[in-house]
Amino acid sequence: MTRKKTVIDLSPVERLYTKSLEEHGTKSIGVGWPDPEMHRLRFDKLVSVIEPDSIDISVNDLGCGYGSLYEYFLENKVNVSTYRGYDISEKMLIEARNRLPQDRVELILGAELNMIADYSIASGIFNVRFDESEADWLEHIKRTLANMYEYSDKGFAFNLLSSYVDYRRDHLFYGDPLFFFDYCKRQFSPYVSLIHDYPLYEWTLIVRKA
Repeated sequence: MTRKKTVIDLSPVERLYTKSLEEHGTKSIGVGWPDPEMHRLRFDKLVSVIEPDSIDISVNDLGCGYGSLYEYFLENKVNVSTYRGYDISEKMLIEARNRLPQDRVELILGAELNMIADYSIASGIFNVRFDESEADWLEHIKRTLANMYEYSDKGFAFNLLSSYVDYRRDHLFYGDPLFFFDYCKRQFSPYVSLIHDYPLYEWTLIVRKA
């Protein structure tokens, strides 16, 4: 029996991050990370999807916030010629527009990619599910991963809170890394890497296309 597609209400997530931005401004804590070093560590893992010494690459950043990933690219001299940031918070995009250079940056209001890039990256967008059931949220994640695969020429990367924890909060989603490794390996590509050896209660999955 085919499971009926469930429409996910992302408005509580949008309100959460918009409120956090209003309270904390364009700092890592404004997107839920009190420690800037841990924020950068997440990017270190996600950006490993990009082949070393790549030049003139294009990147889709799904859940871009105020554009901190693009700033990471600049700081680390990652040669990104085209950056598209997608977010569901209009206020986040306004801040990103004020901070980022306009010649190589395009900002889009929305929860799905609609233009192809070399790589697509999603950081932290699957963690907060609020009142959505775990089953419905899992289907939402699967649809989003399929969207990322479709609009990525070379590969994509995402992260999730790990199921290997000893404490859980009811409004968060904790992903089983073994399930997602197997799922991406079977659905998208034989070239999948799981990174689960860094000091955060999460993991990162890298999916490269052949």
